[in-house]
Formats: sequence, structure tokens, C-alpha cells
Amino acid sequence: MVTATSANHSFNLNFGTGSSDQVFIGRQPIIDAQQKIIGYELLFRSNARDNTAHFADDFSAGAQVLVNTLNNMGTEWLMGDKLAFLNVTEAMLTSEFMELLPAKRIVLEITGEINANPALLERMQGLKALGFDFALHNAQLTTENEPLIQLAAYVKIDLLSVPNEQLGDLSLALKKFALKIVAEKVETLAAFKRCKELKFDYFQGYYFAHPEILTAKVINPAHALVLDILNKVRSNADIAEIEKGFKRDVALSFKLLRYINSVGFGLSCEIQSIRHALSILGYQQLYRWLTLLIVTTNENATPPALMKTAITRGRLTELLGQDLVDRGERDNLFIVGIFSLLDAMLETPMDQVLEKLTLPENIADALLRRDGIYGPFLALAEACESADIGRINELANALTIEPAKVNEAHLKALAWVEELGV
Repeated sequence: MVTATSANHSFNLNFGTGSSDQVFIGRQPIIDAQQKIIGYELLFRSNARDNTAHFADDFSAGAQVLVNTLNNMGTEWLMGDKLAFLNVTEAMLTSEFMELLPAKRIVLEITGEINANPALLERMQGLKALGFDFALHNAQLTTENEPLIQLAAYVKIDLLSVPNEQLGDLSLALKKFALKIVAEKVETLAAFKRCKELKFDYFQGYYFAHPEILTAKVINPAHALVLDILNKVRSNADIAEIEKGFKRDVALSFKLLRYINSVGFGLSCEIQSIRHALSILGYQQLYRWLTLLIVTTNENATPPALMKTAITRGRLTELLGQDLVDRGERDNLFIVGIFSLLDAMLETPMDQVLEKLTLPENIADALLRRDGIYGPFLALAEACESADIGRINELANALTIEPAKVNEAHLKALAWVEELGV
């Protein structure tokens, strides 16, 4: 999931006259009822001047940005094995650029007013024959658009624009077609539960990035990962390999630092990083602790979408600041990034979460207020997730980071997380 700063989660293209090599990328997960990621809606900006889409004389240049990013650069770093939902207008749909995209991985999400004329339907049938799937944005079932619905594999329902009392009838009507229904702009737990009851297939929205604050709960690491690390410890693997495992799971890192900073452990020094914690704990004590963790935790791990967002944010925050902070502080940037979603994971306000940890003051400042030495890097990472150009420029300029460096760091972070197989 991805944090967004605007109410509109859709993928947008800015077809301005700026340099075509600047692409700001965001992605928001689309999940199933078990909160497993099935795809991403991708957010693109082709320059840093504004957040609007212009389809004029420079349409071709802007569309080429999309093609270069998804095709020429490859898709594994951005999507892994998931689908990509790309917003397209009728103008884009009928352009020659569509054939340059990797059809089997792409869902063309049709936005705006679409006239289901014979020429458009023929074009869609041709693209479908090439392997493309279609999603209709907030489609209502009418005589005029039924031919479009028959060609679609997905229909997105905007929960903010459809009255709650109409959702049941709309879902029932759409279920008559061979398609999947996606609830969009799911912003509360109640909305998520309501759509699950109505047999919606997939879900997307603020709730999965910023869950509402409920009662406190425990987050648990993935059992398979704990077992993997346990095996590495037992075979005396290099500490860097063990550290890498911890960086794959926010819950595991949280539990480690909470444990080692506890009063009962009796440390006289402040733990500054995950590696520092591992070296102090030692292999024997770490093995005992991991064994206890296997026995005492259950299978209710953090939802995958939220976990992936946190780990990506951690890596991106680290990369954005790697040239601007001391080498010994880079791991703190990673901790700031992944722990910035602990309030969502624990469904507890951040100030209460930090009461359970003993963290350096500059990390706490970043998590609570986006202040201090690390806070601006975290804020920039959050802006990158939503492709918020205005905010990216403001923060990057303040940190004296070139836009190209921001892009490079974001792409590297996305690639790193996909390589982890999270």
C-alpha cells in the first residue's frame, strides 16, 4: 500500500514539456480479501512541474515515458509478479503506444467519459486478443456501457461516489458478468468489512496504508522468515545475512529492538542499529529468542500490503539520506522508514508505540513529527510513494537532492524489495 496525500489514488501522467527522463513513480496495492497483494495501481509523473495530465501536442512524448519505464527498463523491479493497473483515456487507448507495453502484466483501467462506439469496441477487442485486460472505473450498468462491461475483466467501484445502500444491488448486477469487482477508496475498517460481506473480489484505498486507530494489538513476524533466520543462526551464517533477514520483516525488527532495549536485558548503552543489536545479543542468545518467538507467536502476521509498504519506505529513506548522513547513521534511516507504519500495524498512536521502545531521540522526532535529522528524508520517501510532485520538489530542494537522485533511489528501493521476495 502506498501512502497517498490526495484523495485521488488514480495513476496520472503529466505530459508537460519538461525533461522526459524524469519519472516519479508511486504505486498503491490492490489486495484480496486476505490482504494479499494481487497488483498495483501505478502513479507516474513525467516532470516535476505539476500534478495534472495534459494530452496535447506533446502526447507522444509523455506516453513514451510510460513505455520506457515499464518496457525498456523492465517490470520486475516495479511489480514483481503482480499486475499493473494503468489509467488510460480513450485517446491513449487508441494510440499505437499500447502495443509496446507488456500485455500479460497490464490491466488498462479506462477513465473519463468513454463512448462505446464501434471503433473503440473493435480496438479493445484487438488489444484483448493481444493479452490485455481491461478495468472500468466506477462503471454503472447501463444499456449504453454494457458492451464495455462485457469486455472488462475488472470493474472498480468508488466507495466515495456510490451511496452505501446501493452497493449491494450494484454488486449483484455486476456479478452477472465474468469479471472481478474492486472496491476503490476503502478508507475505514467498516467499509472493508462491508465490501467483503457483499463479495467484492479486491480492495484498494487509504485503509490499507493508514488503518483507523482501534485497540492495541500485537504484530507478529512471518513464521517462514523466523525459521529461515533460525537456520542461518544455527549454521553460523554471516551477521550481514542475518541482518538482511530482519530487514525483511518490520515486526521482527520491532520485537528485537524492544527486547534488547528492555530493562530486564540490563544494557548500559543505547542500541543504535539492527546490526548493533545482533552483535550484542550474540548467536546463542539470538537462537534462544527466535525459538521462543516461534513458539509464542501465531499466524496473524502483518498484512502483506502494509508490510511491503513499510519495508520499501525503509529502504527508500535509507537511500535518500545515504550521502547526507554519517555512515554509522544510515541504519537509523532504515529503522525510521519501516517503523513509520508501526502505528498502522499496531493500530495504536505513534506516541504510545514509542513508549514500548527505547530509541534515540532523533529517531523518535522523525517518527512523531517528521523533524530532526531523519524526518525530512522520511517525509520525502512518503511523497515519492504518492508521486506528489510539489511535495517531492519542496523536500528535495531543502535537502539539496537532485530529482534524478530521487528517481534513482526510488527505483533502487522498489527493486531491492522485489529481490527480497517480500
